[in-house]
Amino acid sequence: MDERAMIDLASLPLFITLTACFLSGWLIGYAYFRALRETTRLIVNEGKPLLALALTLGRISLLIAGFYIAVLVGALALLATLGGLLCAKTLMLHRTQRGTI
Repeated sequence: MDERAMIDLASLPLFITLTACFLSGWLIGYAYFRALRETTRLIVNEGKPLLALALTLGRISLLIAGFYIAVLVGALALLATLGGLLCAKTLMLHRTQRGTI
């Protein structure tokens, strides 16, 4: 078996690929919306503007990198990643409305 076949994500079972993409989308979404919350807190409370800028660039870079990797895996993986991101958004909204964050 050559090295290209060993690292090909298409050779993994679909269930494992989609589960991994969903979970990574959830983690990316959680980190993204957590950083967004911290950025808005810094802006509203007149905190450190460079830290707010760094958080903004970091969260956008994380989102772009995560979706780029999902695009390389395939369309279903991209949809699973988006689903994980939307679930993380819903979780963060519920936690914010309840005041548990």
